[in-house]
This record gives sequence, structure tokens and C-alpha cells, in this order.
Amino acid sequence: MTELDRESQMGGYGVETDRSVPRIDLTDRENRREEITRQLWDAATEIGFFQLVNHGIGQDVVDDAFATARDFFALPQEAKAALPLDKPNNVGWEYSSQVRPSTGTPDQKESYQITRPHMAGLWPAEEQLPGFRERMLGFEAQCWEVAMWVLSCFADRLGFERDFFAKAHDPAADDYQSTLRLIHYYGRPDDEPIDPSMWRAGAHTDFDCLTLLFQRTGQGGLQVCPGSEAENREWTSVEPADDVITCNIGDMLMRWSDDELSSNFHRVRMPRPGEYTGPRYSIPFFAQANRTVMIDPPRGTYPPISAADYIRQRVAANYGKPAM
Repeated sequence: MTELDRESQMGGYGVETDRSVPRIDLTDRENRREEITRQLWDAATEIGFFQLVNHGIGQDVVDDAFATARDFFALPQEAKAALPLDKPNNVGWEYSSQVRPSTGTPDQKESYQITRPHMAGLWPAEEQLPGFRERMLGFEAQCWEVAMWVLSCFADRLGFERDFFAKAHDPAADDYQSTLRLIHYYGRPDDEPIDPSMWRAGAHTDFDCLTLLFQRTGQGGLQVCPGSEAENREWTSVEPADDVITCNIGDMLMRWSDDELSSNFHRVRMPRPGEYTGPRYSIPFFAQANRTVMIDPPRGTYPPISAADYIRQRVAANYGKPAM
């Protein structure tokens, strides 16, 4: 696949440069739809990344999601291993098993994937984490609502019906495959030398239509390389903050838009001397079209492919054998 060919060429440090990642205010969003749509489109076609403020998900809800994620990762290894990753359905727990084509080494993290229709037997026991399932599903639903509103703005600009993407990501359908992912990047000793072959997350693009990423203030490392800079591997750091959602366009939406919208490379580097070196937590929500939906760009830039086949190919290329 073209995306994987590009990704395999994005290893190494490259160079770092400063550029602005737009912040877009969603206050009174329906009355400001035209203005916000213009801002979203400009950000998505220029850098492919933007940050949402006043997005409507309460800070207490976000904080609770992170606390719940930390509780999950604090479980004994054997408890998490009882919930193993089911790659075809993108659910369950993985540990140092995601190997990016850009690096060839495992990302320095563990993660837990939640995809609603496929969670049977993969939830932690209620006595281990009381209320975990309800809190995570409630948070996922709020993420879906924000993602669909943003995608409705892109639908307007692409000439689709406003609810086109909401129908394509129907959470009531059995083939729903949007995913909430809890991620724990490992801390490292302050005096430990940095291995240049190791990354918290190697350079990659996302598989989905739209990613909503929640990060914690002070836990940096995310960097983006816009398409126009990819040849020179010019990377820009994205500042994390508790009260913003960092968003990026994924490969699905780039295909659906006949490449009008940019799915750009990003990575999470290891912390450097003098930076925070403790554990880093993040929570992305991946808005991925339902399995039976066909990704069929209007101008035929790419051949039609079902969302199920597309995700299956990308997941298979990104996981090696678990490192236990």
C-alpha cells in the first residue's frame, strides 16, 4: 500500500523546526459553523493537525478518563495478559508489540483498545476496576459526538450530506469499528542513555478518518511532519495541554477527499535529558468508518475498498510478536 511505502521511509531523527499548530475554538459552534468550518479546512489542508478548545467535554470527565486509564495499567501483568489483543477486531491489551514500518522496533508502550461490538471477554473484571466499562464507554460516546461534528464540517466542504460521516460511523451498528485507545508510554531513568533506535511511537500516519487525542500538560513528545516537509523530515513539536483535544486527519479521510485533506506523519519521541522522563499517558479516539462502508472517493483517486479490509491491512502491518 502507498501509505506503508511512505511510512517505511520516515525513520531517523530528521530535523526539528518551529511552526504553529492552529487552535480552534468551538464555543457556540452551531452559530459559528461557517467560521469554524473554514478554520478546520485551512488547518487540515495545510498542516493536517489542529487543537480544539472549548470542545464541550468537561475537564472532570477527561481527568476521570486518565485516572481510570492509570488504574488499568497499574493492574498486575497477568490480569492484563488475560485480555490479549485481538488484532482483526483491534481490541484488547498489547505490550511492546506495535512495530512501525518506519522503525522496525517495538514502540515503547502498552495500550488497551476498546471497540464496542467486540469486547466480549476483554473487559477487566468489575472487582478489579469497579465502573471501568461504564466510564470508558461514556467517554467514548462523548468523543464520538465531537468527532462527528468536526467531520460534518468537512462533509459540508466536500459536497457530502452533512450527516454522511455520522452514518458511516454508526455506533449502533454491529460493524462499528471506531476505537478508544488507552496508552501508557514507559518512563525511563533520568541517567539512562537514549537508544536512537527506540521510540515511544515511531513515525506513522493514522488509519482512520479523524483522531481525537487527549494528552496531559507537561507530558510532551508528540511531533508532526506536514506533507510538504516530509521529504526533508522536518518535525514540529505539538504542545500538550489538559484542556485541549489535538486532532489529525487520517488516511481514510485523505482517501475519501481525493487527497484534498492531509494525513500527515507524526511520532512520539523519547524524553531527552532535562525533560520529564516519567510515564506518559494519552488517550486517542480513532473515528474509523464501519466495516461494511466502502471508502470510494468521488473523483476516483483511489480504488474503492471496504473499511474492514483497509483497517485489517494496516493493523496486520503494524504488529509483531509481543515482547514479554
